[in-house]
Amino acid sequence: MKNLIYIIAGFFLITSFKADKTITIDKTEAQKAFALLLKIRANPALYSKQLHFSKNLAVSKTKLVWNDTLAKVAEAKAYDMANRDYFGHTDPDGYGINYYINKSGYKLDPNWLSNKADNFFESIAANNVNGEAAIKALIIDQGQSFAGHRDHLLGIGEWNTSLVDIGIGFSECPSGSSFQTYTCVIIAKHNY
Repeated sequence: MKNLIYIIAGFFLITSFKADKTITIDKTEAQKAFALLLKIRANPALYSKQLHFSKNLAVSKTKLVWNDTLAKVAEAKAYDMANRDYFGHTDPDGYGINYYINKSGYKLDPNWLSNKADNFFESIAANNVNGEAAIKALIIDQGQSFAGHRDHLLGIGEWNTSLVDIGIGFSECPSGSSFQTYTCVIIAKHNY
């Protein structure tokens, strides 16, 4: 498991590992987050009050499909944020998730790679107690000027409705980083 994490983290050009950091990738939390998101998308009215959105919100009925490649990229991003102690859609080297998705072998339209910082497919959260809490926080999107994470996760709008593949990474870092958990949700589509 550790070797896999180090290989995946190589996508993000990790420059150092502090001995006082113990970072783990929790695949169980990622799967729980995925299961909850599927439930919310299947029956949004049941969750609308709790997650602060209208019962009439046009949530996509497209069923998301788990993609192992996207999951590995999401795990690497969650790990990298904990390891290098940052929280953002662009890593400290200036790269966005589109670059890493394409580099993983999940081919994207070349137009989606025109800027190395591009992010058309990622929602991130930090310091949530588990994967389900991260999904809820992203859907509530509190403190955001617009509901971009909510739109992404629930498939709101023409672009987000077209996204079908999903991978989630959930990392835990009890000490040595600004946050104890980092979650990366990638919902994307191939260059078809």
